[in-house]
Amino acid sequence: MNAMRRAALVVAMSVAMSMAASAAHAIEVVPVAIGLENPWGLAFLPDGRMLVTERPGRLRIVAADGRLGEPLQGLPAVDARSQGGLLDVALDPKFASNGLVYWSYAEAGSRSEADKNGTAVARGRLQGERLTEVSVIFRQLPKVKSTAHFGSRLVFDRSGRLFVTLGDRYLRRDDAQNLGNHLGKVVRIDADGGVPADNPFARAAGARPELWSIGHRNMQGAALNPWTGALWTHEHGPQGGDEVNLDMAGKNYGWPVITYGCEYGSCAAIGEGKAKAGMEQPLTYWVPSIAPSGMAFLTSDRYAGWKGSLFVGALAGQMLVRLQLDGDKVVKEERLLTDLHERIRDVRQGPDGLLYLLTDNNPGRVLRVVP
Repeated sequence: MNAMRRAALVVAMSVAMSMAASAAHAIEVVPVAIGLENPWGLAFLPDGRMLVTERPGRLRIVAADGRLGEPLQGLPAVDARSQGGLLDVALDPKFASNGLVYWSYAEAGSRSEADKNGTAVARGRLQGERLTEVSVIFRQLPKVKSTAHFGSRLVFDRSGRLFVTLGDRYLRRDDAQNLGNHLGKVVRIDADGGVPADNPFARAAGARPELWSIGHRNMQGAALNPWTGALWTHEHGPQGGDEVNLDMAGKNYGWPVITYGCEYGSCAAIGEGKAKAGMEQPLTYWVPSIAPSGMAFLTSDRYAGWKGSLFVGALAGQMLVRLQLDGDKVVKEERLLTDLHERIRDVRQGPDGLLYLLTDNNPGRVLRVVP
């Protein structure tokens, strides 16, 4: 057994033991807003209000007291089918001065590709109840005839560049290893959609210059480590094998050559095993799957003993997962809110230092986690 695989197995075993030993903290959830339709992404405005996306194609401002605003005007058309629709939302790092908002969504193809779609990113200036100066700054290529595996989380790095996580579109998983497309990749772009000169594949022949990392399946969680500035992501495995990764420039995360999961139904092996030279191992993984979505590092002292933890929502698992960290190592897992029985789509730390959750239902809710 090679060193990488042995290390991953040790992490998995230690996580399993810590789950059994973990005692639930005294927390409760308080509804902040109700009546949303499959909310997907959440971002806090400087004044404490929230921007919340609804997968059918609406972006709303939610007041601090939970009142839902009317859908903002100005968004481009959204292809809202199955897993597709309006997805993540993020504020420009200089939002206070420029008012720019970014969102990802499923975009239908042109007239000649009307049966295809792909993940796109747009931005616009928030003015009252409307988005103005709207432009599409990135389009995943190629567009694919599929309604699954769009990704897609938006994270700004410390230099103001934008990371976008992109799914393999389910039917095109082998393309996650192909440098010539955006399927199953993380891309890094300038705030206006340009390509940063220091991207790892910017000068590689035959590669898409936007690429940051490759070999991913369907990443629905991403966050910048507030202490190191590094990008962390998580992704859905097939039947088992959900992963949390430290997402580094130019690295290959293995899908579908290596995975801790297996084929749906039959559980037949996928690829070449669980590890291969030149491909990265996850920081931790889940077998069976929990279907992770949303991710946030906790920097506040609002919860005793939790500062520095990573929190992950779970869809199929219907819970909130706390991962205790030692640097870049996952040393303990705690499963929270298992009695809530709701699919948790997004996790954010609010300006008050508390955790906020989106529940993926119709109606869906914004919840505040209170110690």
